[in-house]
Amino acid sequence: MVTTRGVEGGVGRTALMVAAARAIEATRPDSLAHDGFARHFVRAARASGEWPVHWHDVPGGAANPLWGRLGRYFGLRTRVLDDFLLGAVRAGAGQVVLLGAGLDSRAFRLAWPAGCPVFELDRPDVLAFKQEVLDDLGATASAARTTVAVDLCEDWVRPLREAGFDPRVPTAWLAEGLLLYLPADAERRLITTVDRLAAPGSCLAYEVKLGVEYRTSAIYRSTKEQIGVDLTALFDAEPRPDSAAALRAGAWETSVRTPFDLAVEHGAGLVPERRDALASNRWVFAAKPPR
Repeated sequence: MVTTRGVEGGVGRTALMVAAARAIEATRPDSLAHDGFARHFVRAARASGEWPVHWHDVPGGAANPLWGRLGRYFGLRTRVLDDFLLGAVRAGAGQVVLLGAGLDSRAFRLAWPAGCPVFELDRPDVLAFKQEVLDDLGATASAARTTVAVDLCEDWVRPLREAGFDPRVPTAWLAEGLLLYLPADAERRLITTVDRLAAPGSCLAYEVKLGVEYRTSAIYRSTKEQIGVDLTALFDAEPRPDSAAALRAGAWETSVRTPFDLAVEHGAGLVPERRDALASNRWVFAAKPPR
């Protein structure tokens, strides 16, 4: 039996939510990303066993605030960050670090260069659940995958380096759906640590939320009603640091995009709405210039 303790509640359960959204995205007629593993994670956990994993099973379709609108946001985010990572390794990044990897299956589903090291960092119980599901499927990674069981609010540098990470090599870093849940000081430490570890030529992408003004939005209300996840209670309520500015002060080049900008580029159909829960979301892309 698969051990599900790490994904049954709290932030761990949001990993199942994203997996369900990716499964649904893969079955949309206008799909932006295909994750063939996602539905298996959803079905393996008791908490999500009855959630939809196919577009045809989404009540209300695109009008469903959770699986229609927020799910599409996750599908777009998946596609954009897939492209970011693959573009980075093609441009010379020699390794990839996924901070808060959750139930992401990029090490298995993307076309990595032969032998590309991909390090997945997350809590031990989340990684254990993920590995059991993958083992049951007989999944084979397309990258040189290494999992690193850590708490990202504590010391994760030593375990990462012991796992084979080389700070001399340009690295593609990703913090997808992570910083929203971290205390402000933990976010500052994480960004400072990435800056310290990143060799020239490295790049970083991450997602931030400028605020949680629309706590009564249809997305948050629907998420709580449909799957029992209160996102507003999970988001850290402290004023958020300007991590993009901190990176620029360290000589990184940064670009800050809204999801709506990228929705236009990819034809995702996401447009701003009244009292929009997505309006304060930003995706940050940073590059540390080569010497």
